[in-house]
Amino acid sequence: MHTSPAPVLDPHADIVDLTAALVDIESVSGNEKALADAVDAALREHAGHLEVIRDGDTVIARTDRGLGRRVLLAGHLDTVPVADNLPSSRRTREGREELVGRGSCDMKGGVAVFLKLAVEADAAPVDLTWIFYDHEEVAAADNSLTRLAAEHPDQLAADFAILGEPTAAGIEGGCKGTMKLEVTARGIAAHSARDWVGDNAIHQLAPVLDRLAGYEARRAVIDGLEYRECLNVVSISGGIAGNVIPDRATALLNYRFAPDTSPEQAETHVREVLDGLDLDIVVTDSAAGALPGLSAPAARDFLAALGDVPVAAKQGWTDVARFSTLGTPAVNFGPGDPLLAHTDDEHVPLEDLRVALAGLRRWLEVPAR
Repeated sequence: MHTSPAPVLDPHADIVDLTAALVDIESVSGNEKALADAVDAALREHAGHLEVIRDGDTVIARTDRGLGRRVLLAGHLDTVPVADNLPSSRRTREGREELVGRGSCDMKGGVAVFLKLAVEADAAPVDLTWIFYDHEEVAAADNSLTRLAAEHPDQLAADFAILGEPTAAGIEGGCKGTMKLEVTARGIAAHSARDWVGDNAIHQLAPVLDRLAGYEARRAVIDGLEYRECLNVVSISGGIAGNVIPDRATALLNYRFAPDTSPEQAETHVREVLDGLDLDIVVTDSAAGALPGLSAPAARDFLAALGDVPVAAKQGWTDVARFSTLGTPAVNFGPGDPLLAHTDDEHVPLEDLRVALAGLRRWLEVPAR
């Protein structure tokens, strides 16, 4: 039986070629093994200064030179499902060169930069931990960082962490927290021809919509970065037939809150917004945010090395929150526009790849190549 040869990655290749090679190894969540194997093999062959550890489809590589500070750099291997955007391709649009393909932005561009540097940075001024992990694009319980935090927290220990999420090669500090709540109204079922004997639960959600339509979201400035909170109804369900007054209706709310707010405080705030309405409110999912962490010594060195790079608040939620929970300040930094993540036209500007690589080389004192 004919079998295809295992894909091979060359971390000494040009950063664009390396990114394309990573993109071309399909790795939709749950199917990361081939890519993890290729990353594992590349590190073992080309980075003798690293201890390489395999944990499922996560690859961890570490230096242990006894230096006074450790920095962790993490990038996820998985992508959302392919949408006729593999294999990768290149194009020039409006004078800008781009690499197109699933995962090019989120976040194989960042993984390529990290993999290349893991091989090059054998004399960095800090000890380094590189983590290439699986199952980021699915439920938090399946994310391998969740498993590592529970089973091997020592592998995540660091003084500072960088997550290779797309930031257009700028720096995005911390992240907002996120919460989902089910808001349920109860009514009385009846035939729709005799609605006066019933009580329409869907209509009872109208005050919820009114309050949130007029809701003025908080803007929190933390360490000079502005986080814009968002509270929205994202879906409504109710009713069983076209001739029945519904006796139950549920609105799903999503609250994105600033990182100076705990999940408990966030829930309290939503309940205050909806106070006085006859509703059942249940939190179905929540995750704390992460403070910017830009005052940590390693973060200051990172900012200084990158120079005149835009610094902004991360307006979504990312895995930097996992590091923040462990007491490790963390930032997002990687090539690609985050607004292109998961889109059919997902792509990364070639210049972003080169700028991100050059900035991290300066910071880790890797000679120009």
